[in-house]
Amino acid sequence: MTAEAAHILLAEDDPADVELALSAMQARGSHHNIVVVNNGEDALDYLHRRRGWKGRGASHPALVLLDLKMPGIGGIEVLRTIKNDVRTRCIPVVIFTSSGERRDVAVCYENGANAYVVKPVEFTSFVKTLQAIGHFWTGLNVPPTRSVRPQR
Repeated sequence: MTAEAAHILLAEDDPADVELALSAMQARGSHHNIVVVNNGEDALDYLHRRRGWKGRGASHPALVLLDLKMPGIGGIEVLRTIKNDVRTRCIPVVIFTSSGERRDVAVCYENGANAYVVKPVEFTSFVKTLQAIGHFWTGLNVPPTRSVRPQR
């Protein structure tokens, strides 16, 4: 995986959670660039290189960390859009949210989530959880090397 391909897209509207996530990844010694967007529309604009993201690099993120409860376009709609688009469907999407509701979990998996993680409340657990997610998806996971065509 190239350095350009190993970036992470964090879609999170809570500034405190953004700060914790960035701190957790830094503490792990992560060399991956983390791009932060604060709502679903910006996440989709980033992935589809629209508006302010037109000039970004050609690679997709190695991982999308997606909160469910965001203003405007919510996380479930972002997930559906990612997984229903042949250009983005292979991007791993980890739902990272405060909701542990069974319905949310079911809907996310039905729409192609790669993982669903409830944000720990305790600081140390929050940091360790994010570090483990980052390590798995950007260090251990082997992503596809090319686009996978939809089955007919």
